[in-house]
Amino acid sequence: MTALVLAGGGFGAVALRHTAAVSDRLADRIAPARTGVGRLEVHLLHQVAAVRGYAVTGDEGLLDPYREGVDAERETVAHLRRLLADEPDALGDLDRVETRVAAWRSDFAERLVAARRGGSTPQQLTPEVVRATAASEEARAELDGLAARLDGLRAAGRDDLDRARGLRDLTFVAILAALLATSIVAAVLVRTAVLRPLERLGASVRQVAGGDFRHRLRPEGPADIARLTADVESMRQVVVDALERSQHDRDALEQQAAELRRSNEDLEQFAYVASHDLQEPLRKVASFCQMLQRRYDDQLDDRARQYIGFAVDGASRMQELINDLLTFSRIGRVYAELREVELAAAFAQAEANLSRAVEEAGAGITCDPLPVVHGDPTLLTMLWQNLLGNAVKFRHPDRAPAVSVTVDDADGFWSFAVADNGIGIDPRYADKIFVIFQRLHPRGTYPGTGIGLAVCKKIVEYHGGTLSLDETYTGGARFVFTLPKVPAVVVPGQAGEPAAESAAAV
Repeated sequence: MTALVLAGGGFGAVALRHTAAVSDRLADRIAPARTGVGRLEVHLLHQVAAVRGYAVTGDEGLLDPYREGVDAERETVAHLRRLLADEPDALGDLDRVETRVAAWRSDFAERLVAARRGGSTPQQLTPEVVRATAASEEARAELDGLAARLDGLRAAGRDDLDRARGLRDLTFVAILAALLATSIVAAVLVRTAVLRPLERLGASVRQVAGGDFRHRLRPEGPADIARLTADVESMRQVVVDALERSQHDRDALEQQAAELRRSNEDLEQFAYVASHDLQEPLRKVASFCQMLQRRYDDQLDDRARQYIGFAVDGASRMQELINDLLTFSRIGRVYAELREVELAAAFAQAEANLSRAVEEAGAGITCDPLPVVHGDPTLLTMLWQNLLGNAVKFRHPDRAPAVSVTVDDADGFWSFAVADNGIGIDPRYADKIFVIFQRLHPRGTYPGTGIGLAVCKKIVEYHGGTLSLDETYTGGARFVFTLPKVPAVVVPGQAGEPAAESAAAV
């Protein structure tokens, strides 16, 4: 297509240049030269008339047109020579015209003027005037020959211009026809060599997209399409490999899920055994030890009584540990009643459950207005009860406990802070306190098994929040936790009552 456009452009330029040359020769040389011949004849007639008039009247003023005609004649001849520089035959005719006119002027015009000035009368000059007129007619005849030649050249130029225009039009028609034919051939070639391979590539891609990932794409067609097909085939292979890995990982995940289900079933069985089968022997051990102490108290010495006390205390502590471990394991499994909960109601229930300990310690508890969150009412009540219970339990011996609960808006979360004025926690143990059964004090110093904060952390994380110790707080202990916000607010009183009953049951 590029070669055809270049060739057509070259031929078209030649045709246009030839047409322009013919047109320029006709319009810029032949036609102005023919007009110049007419002006030359007019100048000659003016000279003849001026000489004749002077010969008759002797008026010197009549010689001015004669002299002006001579000057104009010379300018016209010079202009005609420039126009006819490429026309030798026309220049020859112009030379003969110039010779005839010069001969008429020297042989007749100048002699008549000199004779009239010498005193000759018009009657005496009449024969000479007649001969001068005849000589001027001969010069005009030469002019007519030059005019006829220029008319012939003009006619031939018009014929050449018509032929050049016809050749130009034919050239452009041929170029357009060649372009049309080439476009048709190019369209057929594009259809055959490009579009069909693209259609086959598209069909293969749709087949792979439909689920036949094993279908291979074969490169074909032009180099660019073949490379595109190879790239798509590489992408298909990558997808197939990723799919196989995903299938393998899914099979492994399903196997792990099955093993996890079996492990959970074992855990459920263990929980059942721990809550029933293990606690019953412990109760029997504690009961029979106490019966043994009452019945044979007078026969036992102090060491025996101490041993029996150790056994009863160990059984009681074992029961307490089992109950706390069951509580920890049930978070997220047994307590899963997720709904909108009024934290104020859960907080009030926790405070009521701790009312005896709060009253004995003389503790003061203040709380900001609490929002509504999405969660399990029993677990949230358990959260408040553990945090408030720890604040009262680990009180400072020199002052009454004071607990403060504050709430802040934390960009999509509610941030809660529970601060007390108790004995505080060393920041070195900020992570250890949230580990199950980890204690910072001897077993007999404070009651409990060391599971409370671990339960709180698990409850908060189960609800999508975080729990941490504020290590910068020095007035006691300060725990900060977050809970996600909910867009709607539930009707007061509908979330707290079931939570209270469940918490009381726990």
